Amino acid sequence: MDIVFQFWHWIVFGVLLICMEILLPSFTLFWFGCGALIVGALLWVFPELALEWQLVIWGLLSVSFAGLWFKVIKPLSIDKTKAGLGLESMIGEVGLVVHVTSHGLKGKVRFPAPILGSDEWMFFAEKAVSVGDSVKVVNISGNRVAIESSGR
Repeated sequence: MDIVFQFWHWIVFGVLLICMEILLPSFTLFWFGCGALIVGALLWVFPELALEWQLVIWGLLSVSFAGLWFKVIKPLSIDKTKAGLGLESMIGEVGLVVHVTSHGLKGKVRFPAPILGSDEWMFFAEKAVSVGDSVKVVNISGNRVAIESSGR
């Protein structure tokens, strides 16, 4: 007796795997469910597809989708701000001077990614800087950062 999978078997299997993702929040079963849905669609278009090929296609799609998620897509969604971290996390950050006052000893610096919730911070410096200079945070005092030229 041969086992014959219909396209709707794969669809139901895929939906079940996707629903089981609620119990296992690693976002892995979701991709195996998507692979099963695609195999179901292929089986609907090509009803004579052998079971061995169905399983091979499902395995390859599932592993490919999961691999793409963990290696490419998920790293893009990581929060790059430093909100919630201590002030010490700012030391060493490099930014660009966007405004200066007091002969270049005070002003505003902008960072490429928000740091502690803001991408612009007021600064003070021991040596004069000018607009467009690349600077590095060396200390924090209150709500201002102490900077020095980063040499970039």
